[in-house]
Amino acid sequence: MSPAPDEDRRWLDAAAAVSARGRPLSAPNPAVGCVIVRGGRVVARGWTQPGGRPHAEAMALAALGGDASGATVYVSLEPCAHASPRGPSCADLLVAARPARVVAGQQDPDPRTAGLGWRGCARPGLPPISSLPACAAALAGFLLRITAGRPHVTLKLALTLDGAIALANGQSRWITGAQARAHCHAERARADAILVGGGTLRADAPRLDVRLPGLEPRSPQRWVLTRGQAPKAGTRWQTLPRPKPSDRHSGCSWKAVRARPPHS
Repeated sequence: MSPAPDEDRRWLDAAAAVSARGRPLSAPNPAVGCVIVRGGRVVARGWTQPGGRPHAEAMALAALGGDASGATVYVSLEPCAHASPRGPSCADLLVAARPARVVAGQQDPDPRTAGLGWRGCARPGLPPISSLPACAAALAGFLLRITAGRPHVTLKLALTLDGAIALANGQSRWITGAQARAHCHAERARADAILVGGGTLRADAPRLDVRLPGLEPRSPQRWVLTRGQAPKAGTRWQTLPRPKPSDRHSGCSWKAVRARPPHS
């Protein structure tokens, strides 16, 4: 694969940023971003929709009436090439739209598409570029699920300078400021699920939801790691007795994610 020219890198970074609009609602599919550029201007953009369809490329092409002639299509992940009952492959859509170029920032490791998306819509003499950090980071959960069979885990840990997480008498509520808490909630809104231990659940009764205006619907699934009694019915908690290394996961995680099927 060839290195990305600076101009391509800039637009692929933009596609990766656009993909964030789909996280985590795009599950079970990865959140992908697409930016279509003509004459140095963005003429369309798209991202994976809730439930995984339509894909980012389909959304962006629909905004142009399916005609991308003369334009360059930048997409954060190699266009899918496998057939699905939910819609045509993005590689086929791009061939029909006739763009001047298709540039992707990350090869799809899914064996149903890997390399086939390039061959389906790349022009001769224009090899796929190497993996870009912004695109790889945006797709970290999906890439780990496919290549390593495990979730991408983010650990949230708030500590005082002396290494404590609360007062000894248990009366403290927060040791972080408003900005840190807002950042925490923004990270929650990008996650599939959040996991706490049974002791934390019993002692703190945490809500674990997203409380940023406009992002409340992106609150993650709530899981508790415990061999004890499960939370009461109707509380929307799910119980994990112990980690299961054999489980396969998708998406970007806050502390853990549940098993999901491959994207389609």
